[in-house]
Amino acid sequence: MKHRIVVLGAGYAGAYVAGSLARRLSPADTGITVVNAEPDFVQRLRLHQLAAGQQIEAPQLADVFAGTGIELRMARVTAVDPERRVVAVADADGGGELRYDTLLYALGSHVADHGVPGVAEHAFDVTGRPSALRLRERLDSLGRRDGGGRVLVVGDGLTGIETATEIAESRPGLSVTLVARAELGAQLSAGARGHLRQACDRLGITVLEHTSVEAVEAARVLCADGTAVASEATVWTAGFTVDPIAATGGLKVTESGRIVVDRTMRSVSHPNVYAVGDSAYAIGDNGRPLPMSCASAGYTGRQATAAIVGSLTGRAIPHTKLEYLANHISLGRRDGILQLVDDEARAKPKYVGGRKAARIKAGILRMSLWATSHPTFGLPKRRRSLAAAPDASAQLRVAA
Repeated sequence: MKHRIVVLGAGYAGAYVAGSLARRLSPADTGITVVNAEPDFVQRLRLHQLAAGQQIEAPQLADVFAGTGIELRMARVTAVDPERRVVAVADADGGGELRYDTLLYALGSHVADHGVPGVAEHAFDVTGRPSALRLRERLDSLGRRDGGGRVLVVGDGLTGIETATEIAESRPGLSVTLVARAELGAQLSAGARGHLRQACDRLGITVLEHTSVEAVEAARVLCADGTAVASEATVWTAGFTVDPIAATGGLKVTESGRIVVDRTMRSVSHPNVYAVGDSAYAIGDNGRPLPMSCASAGYTGRQATAAIVGSLTGRAIPHTKLEYLANHISLGRRDGILQLVDDEARAKPKYVGGRKAARIKAGILRMSLWATSHPTFGLPKRRRSLAAAPDASAQLRVAA
Protein backbone atom coordinates (compact mmCIF):
# COMPACT_ATOMS: atom_id res chain seq x y z
CA MET A 1 0.00 0.00 0.00
CA LYS A 2 1.24 3.50 -0.81
CA HIS A 3 2.26 5.87 1.95
CA ARG A 4 -0.52 8.45 2.15
CA ILE A 5 0.57 12.09 2.47
CA VAL A 6 -2.24 14.59 3.03
CA VAL A 7 -1.56 18.32 2.75
CA LEU A 8 -4.10 20.65 4.36
CA GLY A 9 -4.14 24.02 2.61
CA ALA A 10 -2.76 25.17 -0.75
CA GLY A 11 -1.42 28.59 0.14
CA TYR A 12 2.20 29.62 -0.30
CA ALA A 13 3.48 26.95 2.09
CA GLY A 14 1.13 24.05 1.33
CA ALA A 15 1.33 24.28 -2.46
CA TYR A 16 5.12 24.55 -2.37
CA VAL A 17 5.64 21.54 -0.10
CA ALA A 18 3.14 19.38 -2.00
CA GLY A 19 4.92 20.03 -5.28
CA SER A 20 8.34 19.48 -3.75
CA LEU A 21 7.30 16.13 -2.28
CA ALA A 22 5.75 15.04 -5.58
CA ARG A 23 9.04 15.64 -7.37
CA ARG A 24 11.25 13.98 -4.78
CA LEU A 25 9.28 10.89 -3.76
CA SER A 26 8.49 7.90 -5.95
CA PRO A 27 4.83 7.83 -7.04
CA ALA A 28 5.01 4.04 -6.80
CA ASP A 29 5.46 4.37 -3.04
CA THR A 30 3.54 7.53 -2.14
CA GLY A 31 0.21 9.17 -2.83
CA ILE A 32 -0.18 12.91 -2.20
CA THR A 33 -3.55 14.60 -1.66
CA VAL A 34 -3.99 18.36 -1.23
CA VAL A 35 -7.15 19.60 0.48
CA ASN A 36 -8.19 23.19 -0.16
CA ALA A 37 -11.48 25.03 0.29
CA GLU A 38 -11.14 27.17 -2.85
CA PRO A 39 -10.36 26.11 -6.44
CA ASP A 40 -7.74 28.79 -7.09
CA PHE A 41 -4.46 29.85 -5.57
CA VAL A 42 -4.93 32.96 -3.46
CA GLN A 43 -2.15 35.53 -3.56
CA ARG A 44 -2.73 36.61 -0.01
CA LEU A 45 0.10 39.13 -0.16
CA ARG A 46 -1.85 41.02 -2.81
CA LEU A 47 -5.37 40.86 -1.40
CA HIS A 48 -5.21 44.53 -0.40
CA GLN A 49 -4.66 45.28 -4.09
CA LEU A 50 -7.65 43.14 -5.02
CA ALA A 51 -9.79 45.01 -2.50
CA ALA A 52 -8.58 48.34 -3.88
CA GLY A 53 -9.92 47.41 -7.31
CA GLN A 54 -6.98 45.87 -9.14
CA GLN A 55 -7.01 42.65 -11.13
CA ILE A 56 -4.96 39.97 -9.37
CA GLU A 57 -4.06 36.68 -11.01
CA ALA A 58 -5.53 33.59 -9.36
CA PRO A 59 -4.23 30.39 -11.00
CA GLN A 60 -6.51 27.39 -10.85
CA LEU A 61 -5.08 24.76 -8.51
CA ALA A 62 -6.12 22.02 -10.93
CA ASP A 63 -3.77 23.61 -13.46
CA VAL A 64 -1.04 24.18 -10.86
CA PHE A 65 -0.96 20.49 -9.92
CA ALA A 66 -1.59 19.11 -13.41
CA GLY A 67 1.00 16.50 -14.33
CA THR A 68 2.45 16.29 -10.82
CA GLY A 69 0.52 13.22 -9.70
CA ILE A 70 -1.01 15.20 -6.84
CA GLU A 71 -4.71 14.64 -6.14
CA LEU A 72 -6.65 17.82 -5.40
CA ARG A 73 -9.64 17.58 -3.06
CA MET A 74 -11.84 20.64 -3.00
CA ALA A 75 -13.21 20.66 0.53
CA ARG A 76 -13.14 22.48 3.84
CA VAL A 77 -11.25 20.86 6.71
CA THR A 78 -13.54 20.50 9.73
CA ALA A 79 -11.49 18.33 12.09
CA VAL A 80 -8.21 16.48 12.55
CA ASP A 81 -7.87 13.29 14.58
CA PRO A 82 -4.15 12.57 14.94
CA GLU A 83 -4.76 9.46 17.04
CA ARG A 84 -6.76 7.78 14.28
CA ARG A 85 -4.78 9.59 11.57
CA VAL A 86 -7.83 10.92 9.80
CA VAL A 87 -9.00 14.32 8.58
CA ALA A 88 -12.69 15.21 8.40
CA VAL A 89 -13.73 17.38 5.45
CA ALA A 90 -16.94 18.97 4.18
CA ASP A 91 -17.79 19.59 0.54
CA ALA A 92 -20.77 19.87 -1.79
CA ASP A 93 -21.28 16.10 -1.61
CA GLY A 94 -21.35 16.03 2.16
CA GLY A 95 -17.68 15.37 2.82
CA GLY A 96 -16.18 12.48 4.70
CA GLU A 97 -12.84 11.38 6.11
CA LEU A 98 -9.35 11.16 4.61
CA ARG A 99 -6.81 8.79 6.11
CA TYR A 100 -3.16 9.70 6.18
CA ASP A 101 0.21 8.29 7.16
CA THR A 102 1.91 11.70 7.10
CA LEU A 103 0.01 14.96 7.51
CA LEU A 104 1.22 18.41 6.52
CA TYR A 105 -0.84 21.09 8.25
CA ALA A 106 -0.79 24.38 6.30
CA LEU A 107 -4.20 25.94 6.92
CA GLY A 108 -2.77 29.42 7.48
CA SER A 109 -4.45 32.18 9.46
CA HIS A 110 -7.35 34.61 9.37
CA VAL A 111 -8.22 37.94 10.92
CA ALA A 112 -8.17 38.18 14.72
CA ASP A 113 -10.88 40.31 16.32
CA HIS A 114 -9.23 40.18 19.78
CA GLY A 115 -12.71 40.08 21.30
CA VAL A 116 -13.55 43.60 20.15
CA PRO A 117 -17.35 43.90 19.85
CA GLY A 118 -18.71 44.47 16.36
CA VAL A 119 -15.66 43.37 14.34
CA ALA A 120 -17.32 40.21 13.03
CA GLU A 121 -20.59 41.99 12.25
CA HIS A 122 -19.41 45.29 10.81
CA ALA A 123 -15.72 45.21 9.82
CA PHE A 124 -14.09 44.16 6.56
CA ASP A 125 -10.74 42.41 6.20
CA VAL A 126 -8.25 41.32 3.54
CA THR A 127 -7.19 37.91 4.88
CA GLY A 128 -9.13 35.91 2.29
CA ARG A 129 -10.28 36.33 -1.29
CA PRO A 130 -14.03 36.40 -0.46
CA SER A 131 -13.54 39.01 2.24
CA ALA A 132 -11.31 41.13 -0.01
CA LEU A 133 -13.94 41.04 -2.76
CA ARG A 134 -16.60 41.98 -0.23
CA LEU A 135 -14.55 45.04 0.72
CA ARG A 136 -14.05 45.84 -2.96
CA GLU A 137 -17.82 45.89 -3.52
CA ARG A 138 -18.23 48.23 -0.56
CA LEU A 139 -15.55 50.59 -1.86
CA ASP A 140 -17.20 50.54 -5.29
CA SER A 141 -20.50 51.59 -3.76
CA LEU A 142 -18.83 54.37 -1.77
CA GLY A 143 -17.08 55.60 -4.90
CA ARG A 144 -20.41 56.07 -6.64
CA ARG A 145 -21.63 58.43 -3.94
CA ASP A 146 -21.36 62.18 -4.24
CA GLY A 147 -18.41 63.22 -2.12
CA GLY A 148 -17.10 59.66 -1.81
CA GLY A 149 -17.00 58.01 1.56
CA ARG A 150 -14.91 57.48 4.69
CA VAL A 151 -12.70 54.40 5.01
CA LEU A 152 -11.12 53.58 8.37
CA VAL A 153 -8.23 51.07 8.52
CA VAL A 154 -7.63 49.79 12.07
CA GLY A 155 -4.10 48.56 12.71
CA ASP A 156 -0.77 49.89 11.49
CA GLY A 157 1.08 46.62 11.04
CA LEU A 158 2.31 45.72 7.58
CA THR A 159 -1.14 44.71 6.36
CA GLY A 160 -2.77 47.87 7.67
CA ILE A 161 -0.15 50.15 6.12
CA GLU A 162 -0.35 48.42 2.76
CA THR A 163 -4.16 48.41 2.78
CA ALA A 164 -4.51 52.09 3.69
CA THR A 165 -1.96 53.29 1.13
CA GLU A 166 -3.32 51.05 -1.63
CA ILE A 167 -6.89 52.23 -1.16
CA ALA A 168 -5.83 55.88 -0.94
CA GLU A 169 -3.81 55.66 -4.15
CA SER A 170 -6.29 53.58 -6.15
CA ARG A 171 -9.40 55.44 -4.96
CA PRO A 172 -8.47 59.10 -4.42
CA GLY A 173 -12.13 60.06 -4.10
CA LEU A 174 -12.37 58.27 -0.76
CA SER A 175 -11.24 59.66 2.58
CA VAL A 176 -8.85 57.18 4.25
CA THR A 177 -7.89 57.16 7.94
CA LEU A 178 -5.29 54.83 9.49
CA VAL A 179 -5.58 54.03 13.20
CA ALA A 180 -2.28 53.25 14.96
CA ARG A 181 -2.16 51.91 18.51
CA ALA A 182 1.22 53.60 19.10
CA GLU A 183 3.40 55.81 16.94
CA LEU A 184 2.91 55.28 13.22
CA GLY A 185 5.40 52.65 12.02
CA ALA A 186 6.77 52.02 15.50
CA GLN A 187 8.39 48.79 14.28
CA LEU A 188 10.46 50.67 11.68
CA SER A 189 13.69 52.65 11.87
CA ALA A 190 13.53 56.42 12.29
CA GLY A 191 14.27 57.03 8.62
CA ALA A 192 11.66 54.53 7.48
CA ARG A 193 9.07 56.04 9.83
CA GLY A 194 9.71 59.41 8.27
CA HIS A 195 9.34 57.94 4.79
CA LEU A 196 6.06 56.30 5.78
CA ARG A 197 4.69 59.52 7.22
CA GLN A 198 5.59 61.39 4.03
CA ALA A 199 3.80 58.71 1.98
CA CYS A 200 0.65 59.06 4.09
CA ASP A 201 0.76 62.85 3.70
CA ARG A 202 1.25 62.52 -0.06
CA LEU A 203 -1.72 60.18 -0.36
CA GLY A 204 -3.95 62.27 1.89
CA ILE A 205 -4.24 59.63 4.62
CA THR A 206 -5.28 60.87 8.06
CA VAL A 207 -3.31 59.08 10.79
CA LEU A 208 -4.66 58.66 14.32
CA GLU A 209 -1.78 57.64 16.57
CA HIS A 210 -1.90 56.24 20.12
CA THR A 211 -5.50 55.25 19.51
CA SER A 212 -7.15 52.00 20.58
CA VAL A 213 -10.48 50.87 19.13
CA GLU A 214 -12.83 49.26 21.65
CA ALA A 215 -15.91 48.66 19.48
CA VAL A 216 -16.94 48.68 15.82
CA GLU A 217 -20.38 49.83 14.77
CA ALA A 218 -22.02 50.04 11.38
CA ALA A 219 -21.05 53.66 10.73
CA ARG A 220 -18.35 54.42 13.30
CA VAL A 221 -15.79 53.01 15.71
CA LEU A 222 -15.58 53.78 19.42
CA CYS A 223 -12.14 54.50 20.85
CA ALA A 224 -10.73 53.91 24.32
CA ASP A 225 -10.54 57.65 25.01
CA GLY A 226 -14.29 57.98 24.50
CA THR A 227 -14.19 59.49 21.03
CA ALA A 228 -16.08 58.13 18.04
CA VAL A 229 -14.71 58.12 14.49
CA ALA A 230 -17.16 57.99 11.60
CA SER A 231 -16.61 55.30 8.99
CA GLU A 232 -18.62 53.88 6.12
CA ALA A 233 -16.13 51.04 5.67
CA THR A 234 -14.02 49.85 8.60
CA VAL A 235 -11.16 47.54 7.62
CA TRP A 236 -9.81 45.45 10.48
CA THR A 237 -6.09 44.64 10.15
CA ALA A 238 -5.18 44.39 13.83
CA GLY A 239 -3.59 40.94 13.75
CA PHE A 240 -4.09 37.34 12.71
CA THR A 241 -5.06 34.10 14.38
CA VAL A 242 -5.49 30.44 13.41
CA ASP A 243 -8.47 28.10 13.42
CA PRO A 244 -8.86 25.92 16.55
CA ILE A 245 -8.83 22.72 14.48
CA ALA A 246 -5.36 21.65 15.62
CA ALA A 247 -6.07 22.40 19.27
CA THR A 248 -9.42 20.63 19.20
CA GLY A 249 -7.75 17.60 17.61
CA GLY A 250 -5.33 17.25 20.51
CA LEU A 251 -2.14 18.51 18.91
CA LYS A 252 0.17 20.48 21.18
CA VAL A 253 -0.40 24.15 20.40
CA THR A 254 0.43 27.56 21.81
CA GLU A 255 -2.17 29.70 23.58
CA SER A 256 -2.95 31.24 20.18
CA GLY A 257 -3.53 27.81 18.61
CA ARG A 258 -0.37 27.49 16.49
CA ILE A 259 1.11 24.00 16.33
CA VAL A 260 4.32 23.64 18.35
CA VAL A 261 6.99 22.05 16.15
CA ASP A 262 10.61 21.02 16.53
CA ARG A 263 13.48 22.25 14.37
CA THR A 264 12.31 20.03 11.47
CA MET A 265 8.68 21.29 11.54
CA ARG A 266 7.46 18.05 13.11
CA SER A 267 4.75 18.31 15.75
CA VAL A 268 6.28 17.79 19.19
CA SER A 269 3.24 15.77 20.24
CA HIS A 270 2.46 13.75 17.09
CA PRO A 271 5.44 12.68 14.96
CA ASN A 272 3.31 11.94 11.87
CA VAL A 273 2.19 15.56 11.68
CA TYR A 274 4.19 18.49 10.29
CA ALA A 275 3.14 22.14 10.30
CA VAL A 276 4.30 25.02 8.10
CA GLY A 277 3.51 28.66 7.47
CA ASP A 278 1.26 30.63 9.80
CA SER A 279 -0.02 27.41 11.40
CA ALA A 280 3.39 26.53 12.84
CA TYR A 281 5.02 27.89 15.96
CA ALA A 282 8.62 27.54 14.82
CA ILE A 283 11.72 28.99 16.43
CA GLY A 284 14.02 30.69 13.93
CA ASP A 285 17.80 30.68 13.82
CA ASN A 286 17.78 33.88 15.92
CA GLY A 287 16.06 32.02 18.78
CA ARG A 288 12.76 33.86 18.27
CA PRO A 289 9.44 32.60 16.90
CA LEU A 290 9.15 33.13 13.16
CA PRO A 291 6.49 35.74 12.31
CA MET A 292 3.43 34.96 10.26
CA SER A 293 4.68 35.88 6.78
CA CYS A 294 5.28 34.64 3.25
CA ALA A 295 8.99 34.40 3.98
CA SER A 296 8.30 32.14 6.96
CA ALA A 297 6.10 29.98 4.73
CA GLY A 298 9.06 29.47 2.41
CA TYR A 299 11.57 28.70 5.14
CA THR A 300 9.31 26.33 7.08
CA GLY A 301 8.17 24.71 3.83
CA ARG A 302 11.72 23.91 2.76
CA GLN A 303 12.54 22.47 6.17
CA ALA A 304 9.40 20.34 6.28
CA THR A 305 10.08 19.01 2.78
CA ALA A 306 13.61 17.98 3.75
CA ALA A 307 12.35 16.38 6.96
CA ILE A 308 9.56 14.39 5.34
CA VAL A 309 11.75 13.15 2.50
CA GLY A 310 14.52 12.23 4.92
CA SER A 311 12.27 10.42 7.38
CA LEU A 312 10.46 8.45 4.68
CA THR A 313 13.56 7.44 2.71
CA GLY A 314 15.83 6.71 5.67
CA ARG A 315 18.22 9.59 5.05
CA ALA A 316 19.67 12.17 7.39
CA ILE A 317 17.50 15.25 7.82
CA PRO A 318 19.36 18.51 7.17
CA HIS A 319 18.64 21.77 8.94
CA THR A 320 17.66 24.40 6.38
CA LYS A 321 17.75 28.10 7.18
CA LEU A 322 15.02 29.62 9.34
CA GLU A 323 15.66 33.33 8.99
CA TYR A 324 13.88 36.62 9.53
CA LEU A 325 15.81 39.25 7.64
CA ALA A 326 13.53 42.10 6.62
CA ASN A 327 10.07 43.57 6.20
CA HIS A 328 8.89 44.53 2.73
CA ILE A 329 6.07 47.06 2.68
CA SER A 330 4.32 48.39 -0.40
CA LEU A 331 2.97 51.96 -0.25
CA GLY A 332 0.81 51.83 -3.34
CA ARG A 333 2.24 50.80 -6.69
CA ARG A 334 5.14 53.27 -6.93
CA ASP A 335 6.49 53.49 -3.41
CA GLY A 336 7.61 51.14 -0.69
CA ILE A 337 9.89 50.40 2.25
CA LEU A 338 12.42 47.59 2.64
CA GLN A 339 13.35 47.50 6.32
CA LEU A 340 16.19 45.20 7.38
CA VAL A 341 16.11 43.73 10.90
CA ASP A 342 18.84 42.39 13.19
CA ASP A 343 19.06 39.09 15.09
CA GLU A 344 16.80 40.51 17.78
CA ALA A 345 14.15 41.32 15.13
CA ARG A 346 14.77 45.04 15.68
CA ALA A 347 14.85 47.44 12.76
CA LYS A 348 18.32 48.32 11.54
CA PRO A 349 18.99 52.03 10.93
CA LYS A 350 19.38 51.53 7.18
CA TYR A 351 16.35 51.04 4.95
CA VAL A 352 15.45 51.24 1.26
CA GLY A 353 12.53 53.43 0.25
CA GLY A 354 10.72 54.73 -2.81
CA ARG A 355 10.47 53.14 -6.25
CA LYS A 356 13.41 50.82 -5.67
CA ALA A 357 11.71 49.27 -2.65
CA ALA A 358 8.46 49.02 -4.63
CA ARG A 359 10.24 47.16 -7.43
CA ILE A 360 11.85 44.77 -4.94
CA LYS A 361 8.47 43.99 -3.37
CA ALA A 362 6.87 43.51 -6.80
CA GLY A 363 9.68 41.16 -7.77
CA ILE A 364 9.16 39.08 -4.63
CA LEU A 365 5.45 38.80 -5.40
CA ARG A 366 6.10 37.71 -8.99
CA MET A 367 8.65 35.16 -7.84
CA SER A 368 6.30 33.77 -5.19
CA LEU A 369 3.47 33.40 -7.71
CA TRP A 370 5.69 31.77 -10.32
CA ALA A 371 7.18 29.33 -7.81
CA THR A 372 3.71 28.34 -6.62
CA SER A 373 2.38 27.99 -10.17
CA HIS A 374 5.30 25.69 -11.04
CA PRO A 375 5.58 23.61 -7.86
CA THR A 376 7.92 20.95 -9.28
CA PHE A 377 10.20 23.14 -11.38
CA GLY A 378 13.92 22.94 -10.68
CA LEU A 379 13.69 20.15 -8.13
CA PRO A 380 15.66 16.91 -8.46
CA LYS A 381 14.17 14.62 -11.08
CA ARG A 382 15.20 11.55 -9.17
CA ARG A 383 12.27 10.32 -7.17
CA ARG A 384 13.39 8.39 -4.13
CA SER A 385 11.79 5.19 -2.94
CA LEU A 386 10.63 4.87 0.62
CA ALA A 387 12.57 2.99 3.26
CA ALA A 388 11.25 -0.43 4.18
CA ALA A 389 9.52 0.83 7.32
CA PRO A 390 9.63 4.63 7.69
CA ASP A 391 8.68 5.65 11.19
CA ALA A 392 9.16 8.23 13.90
CA SER A 393 12.67 6.97 14.66
CA ALA A 394 13.86 8.87 11.60
CA GLN A 395 13.75 12.04 13.64
CA LEU A 396 16.85 10.79 15.46
CA ARG A 397 18.88 10.94 12.25
CA VAL A 398 19.01 14.70 12.03
CA ALA A 399 22.08 16.25 10.51
CA ALA A 400 23.88 18.83 12.61
